[in-house]
Amino acid sequence: MSFDKTIHLPVTADEAFALITQPERLRRWQTVAARVDLRIGGDFRWTVTPGHNASGTFQEIEPGKRVVFTWGWEGGGDLPPGASTVSITLEPDADGTSLRFQHEGLTEEQETSHAMGWNHYLDRLLAEASAKDGAGRDDWAWAPDPINQLSSADASLAILLGVLRNVTPEDTAKATPCEDFNVNQLLDHLAGSLKGIGRALGAAPVDHKDAPPEVRIAELAQPALEAFSNRGLEGAVDMGFAELPATTVAGILNLELLVHAWDFAKATGQQVEVSDVVSDYVTELARQTISEQVRSGGSFAPEQPTAETASSLERLVAFTGRTVTL
Repeated sequence: MSFDKTIHLPVTADEAFALITQPERLRRWQTVAARVDLRIGGDFRWTVTPGHNASGTFQEIEPGKRVVFTWGWEGGGDLPPGASTVSITLEPDADGTSLRFQHEGLTEEQETSHAMGWNHYLDRLLAEASAKDGAGRDDWAWAPDPINQLSSADASLAILLGVLRNVTPEDTAKATPCEDFNVNQLLDHLAGSLKGIGRALGAAPVDHKDAPPEVRIAELAQPALEAFSNRGLEGAVDMGFAELPATTVAGILNLELLVHAWDFAKATGQQVEVSDVVSDYVTELARQTISEQVRSGGSFAPEQPTAETASSLERLVAFTGRTVTL
């Protein structure tokens, strides 16, 4: 069985090729995180929705014309990586580009489920290519079900990157809710945390300090999350300064991603939206992670008061010591 669909994109073939192969573009319409080694025999790994990771190997690449890659799901059982093949063919036309999408090597049941997914994402690809504001938030990445420490971190990363995408060079000197940190300094702090966690997990993240904020943080978070997914949550992680339970490191990672998303949003005048499923879960992780001993060490200020009408996210950031307007 196969899924076969053709859509029209109002962009050039080269622009369409970038949309389907470049991590920064993929994050706009299809993935939370993406690693791409765009060469014959190179591999990719896409976090399509929180906790769901697809991977495969590139078999054909004709820039601006065609890309073919194997496809499967990590831990997917009946469709593991390499078990099926995706072909995307681009042909220029009078008003843009015709994109033909084919997914072959599926069972009837797999074709049905993948057709639902591909129709969703091809609609988002069309919106990204057509709409002034792009594809917008993907509701499929909104509230992981079931949720755990790693899928929650994926969802928190999606929220953070959505905020950072709108941070401009003019924002870098603005104050943040983190005492003594402006936006640029908070970016450096977050980058350092992600780099440290990634290295402790065995990854080799590279900090591209001159990249736009969304790109910089995405390229540091992706290897850390991939390494955590491969490692799992058992045992302890040597962080250099101490050995910590892997679950504690995962809790720290969730806090870094979601709480700082709120910090950046407040600093730059943005509204940050997050599912209560995610913010409630990260709040529980915060309560397990932030002890009075940790607060006394200066990493977190005392918990701040909130109004009865405060949102779940506001209660989380207040617990971490941030002041929420009452």
